[in-house]
Amino acid sequence: MSVSPDVEKGFDVVGSKTSSTWRRSSPPVSNSGKQPTRTDHQPAPDEGRDDSRGMHSDLRRRWTPLAVYGWLHQYSSYLFLLTVFLVFLRAGLHAANPPTSSPAVPPSSIAARAKSYIFSSEPMQHPIPGLMDAAETRYRAKLARQSTTLAGAVAEYKRRYRRLPPAGFDKWYAFARKHDFVLIDEFDAVVEDLAPFWEISGAELRRRAELVGDLPSVDVVRIKAGRATAMSGGRFFDDSEAGARAKGFKAMLTRFARDLPDMDFTVNAKAEGRVVVPWEHVVHPNLTDLDPPFLSPDWAGQGSVWDSWRRTCPPSSPARRLYSSIGAGWAGTAGARDRLAEGYYSAQALLSGSAPATDGPGAGGGSKLAFVQATGMDSIDFCDKPAAHYEHGHFFSDWRTLPLLVPVFSPARARGFADIRIPSHYYYGGTKRYTYAWDPVNLEQRKTDPMEVPWKKKRDVVWWRGASTGGGSSPPGFGGSYHRHRFLRMSSVGHVPGTRTDAARTTALTFAVPRQPAALYPGSSSGAQLTTAGADGSVGPGAAREYATARVSLAALNRDVMDVAFVKEVVPVGKEHRVGNSVELGVSWGFKYLLDLDGMGYSGRFMAFLASDSVPVKSTVYDEFFSAWIEPWVHYIPLSSSYAEIYNIVAYFSGTPPAAARAAGLAPTPYFGARAGPRDAARGEGDQRLRRIARAGKQWKGTIGRTVDMEVYVYRLAIEYARLWADDRAKMSYRG
Repeated sequence: MSVSPDVEKGFDVVGSKTSSTWRRSSPPVSNSGKQPTRTDHQPAPDEGRDDSRGMHSDLRRRWTPLAVYGWLHQYSSYLFLLTVFLVFLRAGLHAANPPTSSPAVPPSSIAARAKSYIFSSEPMQHPIPGLMDAAETRYRAKLARQSTTLAGAVAEYKRRYRRLPPAGFDKWYAFARKHDFVLIDEFDAVVEDLAPFWEISGAELRRRAELVGDLPSVDVVRIKAGRATAMSGGRFFDDSEAGARAKGFKAMLTRFARDLPDMDFTVNAKAEGRVVVPWEHVVHPNLTDLDPPFLSPDWAGQGSVWDSWRRTCPPSSPARRLYSSIGAGWAGTAGARDRLAEGYYSAQALLSGSAPATDGPGAGGGSKLAFVQATGMDSIDFCDKPAAHYEHGHFFSDWRTLPLLVPVFSPARARGFADIRIPSHYYYGGTKRYTYAWDPVNLEQRKTDPMEVPWKKKRDVVWWRGASTGGGSSPPGFGGSYHRHRFLRMSSVGHVPGTRTDAARTTALTFAVPRQPAALYPGSSSGAQLTTAGADGSVGPGAAREYATARVSLAALNRDVMDVAFVKEVVPVGKEHRVGNSVELGVSWGFKYLLDLDGMGYSGRFMAFLASDSVPVKSTVYDEFFSAWIEPWVHYIPLSSSYAEIYNIVAYFSGTPPAAARAAGLAPTPYFGARAGPRDAARGEGDQRLRRIARAGKQWKGTIGRTVDMEVYVYRLAIEYARLWADDRAKMSYRG
């Protein structure tokens, strides 16, 4: 709704009509005529008539273009002085009157002023309930279609993958059933990760495993005579020298290693992905150099992950054609930060037709109410939008990627990488930093964390604490653009001393408004609070509500809904990033929204967040072993890599934050945010739906995200990999 500037400022504008009387001249009459010349001021016979035709014809005669031009020429100097006077008056330089205090603004003008900030208000069904309902329908259908017998599982395997199951499928099925495994048919991730290795022989696979197993930062888990051992990469030291990831993977194999044939698993010792196969080598495998030189474990200034990764894209893609992609190391230390600050790469993105993400909605977000259905490997197509790679730290990892198809087992997989996914050792083992309700004395997981907080006592706040990781420095100078840093810059506005630009930043927030106009603005006689009535008069779940979209101060909004800070400076951070003290994992349980951001690779805290009574809000570019087992909007809230919708997520589930109420002129809300005291009862459908996600996520962790479920996944992966490892793959198939 728009109003005049004067109304927006709170002043009443009173207009007056100016009437003009046009006096018609009497026609000239000679003295000899019958009608004498009029010398007095009495009205002529025609004066006072409503003769518009005569008036308009007279105007046409008097105000011809030539006459107007002559009038303007005659009074041009006066017009010039008047224009100058108005300009100075507008600029505030006219000081004829001393400044006075502003007059009292009536409530009606406050209402008009508040309404001017609301540029959208309409009855609608909010998108989030629809997303949740559709996701729940998909998940229920997935659960319902699972095989319940060995014969059914074999038939489903043949239908999906057009081949026989691997040898040992019956023993795997028995193991899964013994431990009440739920999703018996959902192993597309295993088949997808291993699919490229069907193009090479078993002998070649073994040779490549030996090649990569001799590299630094790659450990080996060996199955020999039914026993699993973990060894350090490079020289195959004894078990004690292996990394934590290899040890964790070995532990997952222990219970069924006796049923596996001899083979080696080459396990990535780092969180980042390692295998990047050029597009040409995927299409034409015979082009692959079977003995590539591995110069060093890190880049040592010679290239970058992005240089290597973009070659996985088709030759016609923007990532392959973009000139600035030819040498990512070209920026170097000197000048890289300046180029980033000057928007150089944003300009490159515009030239390539792919603009990068911004620091959330505060960087100019519009009023579009949009949410992502999922998050993960397919969140961003970096081949089509190469400029987006500047804003994701895994493209700046210091660890050299491997430019050929080799078997490397990693905890997560990003788009374009060819690593084989395995469960993270953080999920499988127990630690104070990554495990919910972990007892460090008895080394066991309790049912409930002693620091858990009842739902009605949790704050309606987005919570995150973590280190300033997220990428390496190859090339250096881009740390400020990494995914964690971008979120911190957005959420720190209002928490740290900012610039004038930060103080002026606003974001478009959509929130429910009451049906009764009297409750909209302060000063109303009713003094009513927000209601739950729909715009159509309906009440309750599914009712149409009237939603308003208003521009809200980002600083004020962050103080209401954000408690996010770095606690460890790994990558240097500027003063625009909030920095706090380290806290125990259990402190997180006092908040409803637990933000989960990628680090150097995947986030190791996701399983702990699911196990809690709070709701994970996850943004990631990785897929993990469980990605097809879990359902966004049922078990957690997905968040886009731009983070633009985070405030609208909170506004739907938790109600209108005080900052938004003030900006729109709404009555105060009982929002339980970062600065408010405890409240005793939940509010409305949004809060109920949020708690529903929290409960569903916790139940998922207790039934499908258990450590034994991870073992079922690894067992299935092992028998599939054993078939590829063999010389006679047909013999290593299950035939019933």
